[in-house]
Amino acid sequence: MGLAETGEERIAWAARRMPVLAQIRGRWERERPLDGLRVGACLHVTTETANLVLTLQAGGAEVALCASNPLSTQDDVVAALAGRGIAVHARRGESREEYYDHIRRVLDTRPQITMDDGADLVATIHQERPDLLDEVWGGTEETTTGVIRLKALAAAGRLHYPIVAVNDARTKYLFDNRYGTGQSALDGILRSTNILLAGSTVVVVGYGWCGRGVAARARGMGAQVVVVEVDPLRALEAAMEGFAVMSMDEAAPRGDLFITVTGNLNAIGGDHMRRMKDGAILANAGHFNVEIDIGALEAMGRRRRARENVDEYTLPDGRRLYLLAEGRLVNLAGAEGHPAEVMDMSFADQALTVAWLATRPGLSPAVYPVPAEIDEQVARMKLAAMGITLQELSEEQKRYLQQWEAGTV
Repeated sequence: MGLAETGEERIAWAARRMPVLAQIRGRWERERPLDGLRVGACLHVTTETANLVLTLQAGGAEVALCASNPLSTQDDVVAALAGRGIAVHARRGESREEYYDHIRRVLDTRPQITMDDGADLVATIHQERPDLLDEVWGGTEETTTGVIRLKALAAAGRLHYPIVAVNDARTKYLFDNRYGTGQSALDGILRSTNILLAGSTVVVVGYGWCGRGVAARARGMGAQVVVVEVDPLRALEAAMEGFAVMSMDEAAPRGDLFITVTGNLNAIGGDHMRRMKDGAILANAGHFNVEIDIGALEAMGRRRRARENVDEYTLPDGRRLYLLAEGRLVNLAGAEGHPAEVMDMSFADQALTVAWLATRPGLSPAVYPVPAEIDEQVARMKLAAMGITLQELSEEQKRYLQQWEAGTV
């Protein structure tokens, strides 16, 4: 609890850069749309998340929070939230056993709404606590990885309550995934290694919205960027953007730094690592630590801690490979995660979606998109906070767009 004061200061610093969430919080303090609602959240415990939790609390919700990754927790934020009476179960560096124990403690509060970052909370309630499912009205999911898992659960006919894919909101993936991950992943890598990107070859494995952001930021810092992709349209887009595009087999001996952003396992496998040059650095910006085959790396090399968040693996032939943050998401394990300005939109989506779900307790089990009106509302609020004015269509222009008769004049 001695860290609470520092946590409060950092939470306040983030709050000043989250004007949309602040507007929602101010309105909810008066309206109390979530009065008595029990919310169970499994999210990265950061300063930005703290502002989301405080917004939900201002709306009347009873929030229980645990971490969605063992290395993403900021302990001073935990202390600050605990000091405000919020049930928070997390610490940086918690073991796998502690991680799931904390999830179970959140489930013990019998949440009516779940909020997830990776779908571990939803998976645990379905696997271990089916007695709670009838009490859950709905949930939200923040990540690409989590949405993939939830769609698989729904396709198997085993999803028992509705989940809104907040990750798929345009005000989330176009900004959080691209600009947030693009900046924070490189921030975590540079804080961990202090390497020079200019002139190096950076291999970005995966060219979804997160990969687009990472590739653009790496190129902006002077790196030669190679993209590895399985989707032909994304690969074509990367090529049209001027990036070298090739298979992982081709990229393995060329890269100085490898960054995975695929949401899939073993995007970098043992065979790839055997072909890498001495000194190659491996980092993961995906949610789970499965994108780099750590088991294969452990089997082929002798490990030692080279510096904080950097493990050196020496191979039998003397080559050394460096794994950052134990293969966990490097932007939060090696740095502070996304900037508050971009999380402002993502967490505004989260907050408004929770309020939307709170009025729909009978919604059928499925994975739903964020309602378009919430997406647009968040965008308009963000623009207003930035002092940007939209052009409005005239009545004549509106009529023109609604007819079909007019052609070439």
